[in-house]
Amino acid sequence: MRSVPYVANNDVKLLESGGNYFKELLAAIDSARQEILFETYIYAEDAAARAVTDALIRAAKRDVKVRVLVDWFGTGRRTACRLGEEFGQHCVHYRMFNPWFRRGAARSHRKICVVDGEIAFVGGINTNDDTLCDYAPYKPLPAPRWDFAVRVRGPLVERIHREAQAQWTRAGHLNIKHRYHLFKETRKQAPGLGEHPMRAGFVVRDNLRNRRTIQRTYLQAIGRARKRVLMATPYFAPGRKFRQALAAAARRGVDVCLLIGVGEFRMQDAVASSFYPQLLAAGVRIVEYRKTQLHAKVAVVDHDWATVGSSNCDGLSLFVNQEANVVVRDAAFASSMAKQIERGIADGVPVGLDDLKQLSWVRRTGHEIAYLLYKLTMRIFTIGYA
Repeated sequence: MRSVPYVANNDVKLLESGGNYFKELLAAIDSARQEILFETYIYAEDAAARAVTDALIRAAKRDVKVRVLVDWFGTGRRTACRLGEEFGQHCVHYRMFNPWFRRGAARSHRKICVVDGEIAFVGGINTNDDTLCDYAPYKPLPAPRWDFAVRVRGPLVERIHREAQAQWTRAGHLNIKHRYHLFKETRKQAPGLGEHPMRAGFVVRDNLRNRRTIQRTYLQAIGRARKRVLMATPYFAPGRKFRQALAAAARRGVDVCLLIGVGEFRMQDAVASSFYPQLLAAGVRIVEYRKTQLHAKVAVVDHDWATVGSSNCDGLSLFVNQEANVVVRDAAFASSMAKQIERGIADGVPVGLDDLKQLSWVRRTGHEIAYLLYKLTMRIFTIGYA
């Protein structure tokens, strides 16, 4: 499998949840001089989103070229259209990704912002208030949504910038000539700068040449793990290879722990539960996070590998949607990320084989049926994608 193309000499800062993320994001937008590329899956109509909208409009009034790309489905048709009208009044360039599913089922699930080609933000945090539920709008959460992003400075920003430009172009109307040039552009790789801290890579999942890039990145790291694999994901429903990799790592003595969000979608919880027996039998630790909405898509492997991004560990993220992750090879960053995941694990509820034995046959059968329905649905969704 092709390795992640790492670039050296980066400054990657971990940002936990909206409070830290929006503070850094707004400061970067307000300091913009030339260009802002902004992508999000959910762009809500709340105070947090309003602050971002106002900052982007202020930038446009300073003659900064501002380009905003939102996912039509994730944001919602009405909100997406209202945003387009408001941004259009203030000279903000605006596009919706795949309205009315004209280009198939794929969604742009990415959360990216690049400012002046110098600062980039990548992660799982949408443009919404993290004290409010995103699947039941305006319902308060018991605690702020648990999520992460990174702020990147250094050579890696050039790669993120190039990909954000390509995504903006893809969201428009492309003829065959433009599609060919875009394909050539995405094949280019900036040269690395040697073995120096902090090495980081940028990996995306799309339906051009990066169909399985993020999954391959995970499988490589898990396959090489010697001590630990810590992973947090809201939705756990990966393919067979991914599950086998986790089980194999646990069997060879690696401490594998999955922190899984529950309570959002009953069907999703049932699908995840269908995998528990096999994983627990192999020695994988499973912890369910119930404190608040878990939206983090993060992982740490051994002492110096970590990833933060938008990709869930499920079929839609790994095989259908457009996703973006930053992978960091740095002991200090991995240690910081591991402490955050371990804190989440401490707040969670462990699941053991004895717990599964206490489930009624009706519940166990329900989990299996949920998995079969999910598998059938994914086979339909991934036609032409995976």
